[in-house]
Amino acid sequence: MQWSRRTLLAAGGATVSGVLTAGPARAAEPGRATRSADEDFDVLLARAETLLTGGGFDPSDPGFAAGVAALDSTAKGLWDTLDRTAARTALWNDLAPVTDPGNFGQSYTRLRTLATAWATPGTSLSGSAETADALLSALRFTYDTAYHPAARESGNWWFWEIGAPRALMDTCVLLRGRLPAADLADYLAVVDRFCPDADRRTNSPSLSETGANRTDKAVIVALRGLLGKNTDKLASARDALSDVRDAGRNSLFRYTGSGDGFYEDGSFVQHDVVAYTGSYGTVLLGGAAYLLSLLAGSPWAVADPKVSVMYDAVERSFAPVIFDGLMMDAVRGRAVSRQRAGDHRDGATAVAAILLLASGAPADRADRWRALAKGWLTRNRTTPFAALATLPQLALAKAVLDDPAVPAGARTTGSFVFADMDRVVHRRPGWAFALSLSSRRISAYEAGNGENLHGWYTGDGMTYLYDGDGLGQFNDGFWPTVDPYRLPGTTVDTRERADLGTGGGTSTYRPANAVAGGAVLDGRHTAAAMEVTGAEGSTLRARKSWFLLDNAVVALGAGVTASDGRTVETVVENRNLGAGGRNRLLVDGVDPGASAAVSRAGWAHLDGTGGYVFPGTTALNVLCEERSGTWRAINTGADTGGSTDSVTRRYATLWLDHGVSPTDAGYAYVLLPGASAAATAVWSRSRPVRIVANDTTAQAVEDRRSGLTAVHFWGAGSVAGITASGPVTLLVRRRGAQVSVAVADPGRTGTVVSVELPFRVRSVASSDDTVTVAPGARPVLTVAVGGSRGHTHRAELVR
Repeated sequence: MQWSRRTLLAAGGATVSGVLTAGPARAAEPGRATRSADEDFDVLLARAETLLTGGGFDPSDPGFAAGVAALDSTAKGLWDTLDRTAARTALWNDLAPVTDPGNFGQSYTRLRTLATAWATPGTSLSGSAETADALLSALRFTYDTAYHPAARESGNWWFWEIGAPRALMDTCVLLRGRLPAADLADYLAVVDRFCPDADRRTNSPSLSETGANRTDKAVIVALRGLLGKNTDKLASARDALSDVRDAGRNSLFRYTGSGDGFYEDGSFVQHDVVAYTGSYGTVLLGGAAYLLSLLAGSPWAVADPKVSVMYDAVERSFAPVIFDGLMMDAVRGRAVSRQRAGDHRDGATAVAAILLLASGAPADRADRWRALAKGWLTRNRTTPFAALATLPQLALAKAVLDDPAVPAGARTTGSFVFADMDRVVHRRPGWAFALSLSSRRISAYEAGNGENLHGWYTGDGMTYLYDGDGLGQFNDGFWPTVDPYRLPGTTVDTRERADLGTGGGTSTYRPANAVAGGAVLDGRHTAAAMEVTGAEGSTLRARKSWFLLDNAVVALGAGVTASDGRTVETVVENRNLGAGGRNRLLVDGVDPGASAAVSRAGWAHLDGTGGYVFPGTTALNVLCEERSGTWRAINTGADTGGSTDSVTRRYATLWLDHGVSPTDAGYAYVLLPGASAAATAVWSRSRPVRIVANDTTAQAVEDRRSGLTAVHFWGAGSVAGITASGPVTLLVRRRGAQVSVAVADPGRTGTVVSVELPFRVRSVASSDDTVTVAPGARPVLTVAVGGSRGHTHRAELVR
C-alpha cells in the first residue's frame, strides 16, 4: 500500500497508543525531578517509538489483528522487492534513480514502513536480524548516494526539508538500538542541513514557515533533538509552535486575519489562499497533537496557554467538515486527486489526531471529542476506520469504542459560513451539503506538481451532497470518472480546457469576483452567493445564490451571460451511482430513458439521493451513462500519482442548457435531500418555499413554514418589502413577537449598509455592536460591515 506524502506523514506522526495520557500543560511526571537528562531522552524516545508502533498491544486481539495483517502485507511486499544487492543503484526498481528527490523521499517512507513492521510484534518481519541489517544498509546507501549534507536541493523542496527527514528520523527512532553511532551522526547532520529549525524555509531563508509546514518541521527537529540528545533542538521545536523567534507572528496557537492558519470563524487556509482544513489543517492538528503528547511531562513540555486555539479548532474547524468519519472534499484542495488519500482516509487521519489531542486536553473538551469520534467511528460502515488506520490509531479508537462510559455522539447539525475561506456547510440530521466558492481572496483551485489536473471548476460553486446512507459518493472513483466540465452546482462555459499544474511547484487561480460567502441565522439557516467570472479566455458572468433551509436547498441563477460562441450550462446534479448503480431516475414520475431533453420538467427524483424541483418548470437535460477514466489522468505527481488502470462508474446527470452565448439567462431549482418521489411531487405542487426575486438586483426566497425571508442583494433595491441601500446578504425570521435578523457583506466592498424592514418593531432585545436599530413602523437597521471580512452581524428585535 502506498499513500500520499501528506497521508504518510500524518500516519507516521499523528498516532498514539492509549498509554499516552499526560497533557501538554500538566505538571512534570512523577519522578521527573530525579531523572537525569539521559533518562529524559530515553523516556521520550520510547514514547516516540510507541507513537509509531502502538506500544504493547496483544497482536492476537481481534481489534488489532487486521491492522497487524495489513502492516505485515504492505511490509512483506516492500521487503520482497527491496534490492539488497551490492551493485544496486536504487532500493526499489520503480524508485530509480534514487537521486531524484521524489524517489529518495519515497524510499525513506518505505524504509520507515519496513522498520515499523520490524519493531511491531506479530508481523513476519518482527525482530528479524536480517531485516534490521538490510535497513541499516539501505539507510547508508541512500545517504551515500542521494541525501547527504553536500547535496543541493532540486525539484520539490518538500522532499528535502520535510518528507525525507521526517521518515528518516522515524526510522532512526525505531532502529536506534542497532544504529552505529557514526551512521546516526551522519543522519543527524543531513537533517541539520535541510531542516535545521522549523522557523525558516532552508532553500529560501527569508521565508518563514507557517501552518502545517511549520508543524511538520517542528516534529522533525524534536526527533532530531531526542536522537542527538540535544536540548537546544528540543527547545527549538517546542518554541516553533508558538513562533518564539518572531514574537508569535507565525504561532500555531493564534488566530490569523490573513494568510495561513486558523481563523476565528473556523476557516483554515494554507498556501495563503487555499481552503485546506482537510489536508494541511489535518497535518497541522496531528503534528501539534503529536508534539504536545511527545513532550508532555518533560522539561520541554508545551506550556503556551494559547494552545486553547488548537483545542477550539476541533469543534470550530474540524467537526463541521467531518461527516461520519469522512473529510469533506470541499476543504481538501488538490488532495482530491490523490488515489490513495480519499475523503475517508483523510477523515480517519483527522479523527485519530483529535483522539490524540484529547489525551492531554482539559477533561470537558476531551469528553466531547471522544463522543464525537465514537459517533463518527460507529456510523461509517462504508469504509470503516479499522480498514484505514495504523496500529497506534487503532489503539486510540479501540479505547473509545470499548469504553461504555463514552456515548456515541450524534451528527453535527447547523449551518456554517466560513467567510475567511469561501466555504459554506449546511448540516441536517440525515444529510449534509457543502458549497465551494472562490473570489479574489480565495482560490478557485490549486494545482501543481502534476496534481489536480482537471480541477478547473471545483471552486465555482460546486455543491457536495452527503446522504447519511451513502458515503461513497466522492470516495468511490468519483474524481477520475466524473465529467470535470459538469460538476454539480456549477455554471460553466463548455470550452475545452488544458491540463492544470503539469509543471513543478504549485499554483493557484483566483477569479476577479468580490462576492463569495453569505450570512447565517441562528446557526440554522444560510443564504450564500457568488458572482461567477469566467477564467481567462471566457466572458462568462453569472450571479448565483443558494438558500439553505431545514429540508431543502434552493439554488438561483441570474444574469448568465457570455459572448464566446459556446454553450453555457448549469449543472443540477452529477451523481456517482457506483460501478453497478442502477438507481431509478424519474422526471415528473416517468422514466426519461438513458438520455433525454425534457422540455417542461417540474420535478425529478433519484433513488438513494432525493428530489429536485424546478419551480415553474424548465427545460431539463438528463443523461445516465457509464464513464471511465484513470487516476493517472488527473494526478501524475512523483509520490501521489495515480494508477493507469481504468475505473468505470455510472452517473446520473441533470443539467440546464442556457444556449450559445446567452444573455441574461437564469435558472431555479430546489434540492430535497433524502426525499421520496412522492414527497418531491407534493413539494412541487405545494411550493412551501416561494421564490420572490431572481434577477441581477436581488435573489430571494420566502419559507412560509418557518417565517423566513432570505435575500441576497447585488445592489441597492427592494424585495418582499425589504429595502437595502447596497449589496448585502440578509435573513429575517419572524416567530410571533420575535424577529431575528442576520446581515453580511460577502463582497467586502461596503462600509455601512442600511436595511429597512416592512413591519413594525417596538424594541431591540439584543444586537451586535456593529448594528444600530431605529425601531418604528418601518424600522431601519444600520450595519457597519466595513472590516468585518464578510462575517455575519446579528440583531434580535421585538414586534
